[in-house]
Amino acid sequence: MKKLIATVCICILSVTGFAQPTNLTGFNKERKRLSITGIKVLAGYSAANIIYGSIASSQTTGSIKYFHEMNAIWNGITLGITGIGFLTAKKEGTLTYSASLTKQQKIEKLFLFNAGLDVAYIAGGAYLKERAKTTTKNPLRLKGYGESVMLQGGALLLFDGIMYAIHNRHGKALAKMGEKLQLAVTGNGIGLLVKL
Repeated sequence: MKKLIATVCICILSVTGFAQPTNLTGFNKERKRLSITGIKVLAGYSAANIIYGSIASSQTTGSIKYFHEMNAIWNGITLGITGIGFLTAKKEGTLTYSASLTKQQKIEKLFLFNAGLDVAYIAGGAYLKERAKTTTKNPLRLKGYGESVMLQGGALLLFDGIMYAIHNRHGKALAKMGEKLQLAVTGNGIGLLVKL
């Protein structure tokens, strides 16, 4: 599983080259490409976990069986969420500078919020694992599910952290574009000047 997580990180970083767009349209296309690439990587990770978890849970027993079972269940949900994210990312049209700035801030905040959820998942998994030590009602399931939730929360925390860093770095190009904008008062009214 550690090798799978390392592979996911390498895929995200290698496929998401850091192009520096020079115009707003290029900036938005690159943000969309980065998002879709991240969605594809997460979908691939989820599909691999569903397949492996389904096979492994049918061939193991005890807490390991439940660990693989939860990996398959968890990633089935994640795969559904990535499908929604993919459809949403594809629908984006032409955006103004202000709309681009709002979209950029929103995506960065989304990854930070998700990272917070990931920490909660890890804590929830640790609780389940600890609870397994004191219960008589299916402790093997609690232990296996807890370990799986901790692993999946950790993998998502890594993913969200990397995606935040990538989008944050990309967002700096938008800030540079904004520095070229200047509000000016002319004889005809108020206008927006672009420094070349």
